[in-house]
Amino acid sequence: MAKLKKSPATVKAAGKKMASVEVNSVEVRSSRRERSSDGYERVIEPAKGRLGVMIPGMGAVATTFVAGVEAVRKGIAHPIGSLTQMGTIRLGKRTDGRSPKIKEFVPLAGLNDLVFTGWDIFEDNMYAAARNAGVLERDLLDKVKGRLSAITPMKAVFDHNYVKKIDGPNVKKGKNKLDLAEQLRQDIRDFKKSSRASRLITIWCASTESFIKPTAIHQSVKSLEKAMLENDKNIAPSMVYAYASLMEGVPFANGAPNLTVDIPAMLELAREREVPICGKDYKTGQTLIKTVLAPAFKARLLGLSGWYSTNILGNRDGEVLDDPGSFKTKEESKLGALEHILQPALYPELYGNIFHKVRINYYPPRGDNKEGWDNIDIFGWLGYPMQIKVDFLCRDSILAAPIVLDLVLFLDLAQRTPELRRLGIQEWLSFYFKSPMTAPGLYPEHDLFIQLMKLKNTLRHLKGEELITHLGLEYYD
Repeated sequence: MAKLKKSPATVKAAGKKMASVEVNSVEVRSSRRERSSDGYERVIEPAKGRLGVMIPGMGAVATTFVAGVEAVRKGIAHPIGSLTQMGTIRLGKRTDGRSPKIKEFVPLAGLNDLVFTGWDIFEDNMYAAARNAGVLERDLLDKVKGRLSAITPMKAVFDHNYVKKIDGPNVKKGKNKLDLAEQLRQDIRDFKKSSRASRLITIWCASTESFIKPTAIHQSVKSLEKAMLENDKNIAPSMVYAYASLMEGVPFANGAPNLTVDIPAMLELAREREVPICGKDYKTGQTLIKTVLAPAFKARLLGLSGWYSTNILGNRDGEVLDDPGSFKTKEESKLGALEHILQPALYPELYGNIFHKVRINYYPPRGDNKEGWDNIDIFGWLGYPMQIKVDFLCRDSILAAPIVLDLVLFLDLAQRTPELRRLGIQEWLSFYFKSPMTAPGLYPEHDLFIQLMKLKNTLRHLKGEELITHLGLEYYD
């Protein structure tokens, strides 16, 4: 049984005041070491060699992501929406004028270093899968056809009980779920060898699984492995992928609302093996807007009496979510943001009696072009009611693809940073998720702008730069 390691005391340095920090850089054993005036040494290992990206689920999100990366590499498109590629980070005072690109500030893997593989229940290569998904235009896909056609899916671990609306032929068979995990581990080892990758990342882009709650089997690695050996029905396919990845020392990101790595057993394994994990559920359309508007209402102390959200979409995700079990998993993820942002226990007069409803409807003609309607009933001074209506005609996979890219590169950074990888859960990546994972007993931050500040301050901390608090009193001394 794996034993949980306590994080070293150095992790606590993240909360230290770091005003007027001077940074001295030295090269030691090919790792970049930043020594700040607080005496704390931060190490980030270099991004040498290829980074292998392994994707369970080669559907609309995965193919849009990989095709997009190939298009950017060829210089025929821009990585719009990607913080790692286009975002900047302010360093020091506003008057210092220091705002480098994030990819120039921290040592991220380059796009030319990425190599791809995946698992899927269908046998289509990535070009055929992208054509079938219908997200990207034929003209763009044809320009990257060679690279996409070369990526064929490995057989997937699949359980029809967890995804009832789809089925496919490209599925592994095994004596039990532990045997299936071993087959995945062999896939991982084989891909690392054949691709000549020096590092790997697994990122879940497959369907939403039916809703389950944590049970006794999810509480420790020992109980999890016993349950896998016994083919326990409460071991979802995504858990098999996560277990295999962590056992191979590969970071895992969960892009769906599935339980997956958000259980004590996976946290134990991640901490014991010092492998980063994060999740869950990419924050793309309606919830992205929700985590922008709700903080605004709270900041101005505007009351909220109701928020009705409904969606129509026609891609494979919509088809899967047409099953009540899968929808329940998604519903739990989408409902949580408002309560954590608005804190009704602290503001009962404003948020103590909210009617919050979420609906998702499968509508095939819309394809990947999801439409999200929000009717928001608010009230202001003296209780007078007002309404806000939002109609977001978005493209689901177009919004998700840059999130996948950023998570791949940031998780790889975390794996190369001892201070981060030993934590297991990478809460600083909450920015990308509807239902962010946190340490047990800690409520998540859903406010998009707090999440972005947390992410950028984590990068500043790793490089020994002063954290940005926006206090600003020094400008008026």
